[in-house]
Amino acid sequence: MKKVRVLVVEDSLSVRRRLVDILASDPEVEVVGEAEDGKTAIELCQAMRPDVVTLDMMLPVMTGLAATEYIMAYCPTPVLIISASTNRGELFRTYDALAAGAVDVLEKPTGEEREDEWESRLVSTVKLISRIKVITHPRGKLGSRGSGASRRPVELGRSPASFRIVALGASTGGPAAAVKLLKGLSPDFPVPIVFVIHMGRLFAQSLADWLDGQSPLRVSFARDGEPLPERGQGRVILAPADFHVEVHQGRLRLTMDPERHSCRPSVDVLFESIAREIASETIACLLTGMGRDGAEGLLAIRRAGGATLAQDEATSVVYGMPREAFLLGAVEQVLPLQQIAPVLMRLAGCARPGRPE
Repeated sequence: MKKVRVLVVEDSLSVRRRLVDILASDPEVEVVGEAEDGKTAIELCQAMRPDVVTLDMMLPVMTGLAATEYIMAYCPTPVLIISASTNRGELFRTYDALAAGAVDVLEKPTGEEREDEWESRLVSTVKLISRIKVITHPRGKLGSRGSGASRRPVELGRSPASFRIVALGASTGGPAAAVKLLKGLSPDFPVPIVFVIHMGRLFAQSLADWLDGQSPLRVSFARDGEPLPERGQGRVILAPADFHVEVHQGRLRLTMDPERHSCRPSVDVLFESIAREIASETIACLLTGMGRDGAEGLLAIRRAGGATLAQDEATSVVYGMPREAFLLGAVEQVLPLQQIAPVLMRLAGCARPGRPE
């Protein structure tokens, strides 16, 4: 069996040695290089062509963000950010790296984990992302299977004014996809957007503020009990870390109910609550992500009369969640990421284009 070849980039010698030891202890993983700064990381990445780069954000000579941008531009490789950054500026740089193409982010161990818990998570995450194609790749044969999905425009069958909510779900690759989608909307986009994205608690705490600076629409975290905004009050409402968000009797409800698909917040929890409440007034969309969260909820919305979209394989970092929804017959229209915002604008009856990415 071919081993997963990893380049470890970390300026702290003690932390770097620990990462190397953990990865090297797995017979399916080979550490092919180590770097203590971003410039050396780029040189080794170009020379060794690893399957995965683990990368700290705070590096000398060249930052983790700058290294990520260069690697993704000149030698695309799955990048796993391993960081302990907690302040706002450092978290923003982590989001910027995810938007630049880094695949995922893992918090450095805090010492409170169960024995071997963090080590197992590191190895499994490295193996998982090593299989991700981080360059644009052709659609597979999946699109030829009959599931009711189409590349033709969604037929409204009703006035755009009838849509009250856009519901979005994303996981791996979600921050970059969210930025591109939101930048394609106009500042007067009239329909409120409720968005669930999977991200660890540490790294999710400033995500709404970061997206707010990238988006023409205001972005904030959901508050328990707040009314669902009316049409004409377009903004983005993000599920907080570790809370499910639901729509219940015209209000947003936050819960700490059990995880779904090992996720809290869960896209399925949001989508299924919408299917029960206002499905026929909903545009729901699944973006890039690993796993199957959101697929069944999207099907429930479609069956109840909502409009359903999904990102296509070629533009997804991971074609997991959209694929599962496609196979269930939950998707009316499969779209490249760059076409989702224009379709949302058309469905919402908003003619003015957003600012280009």
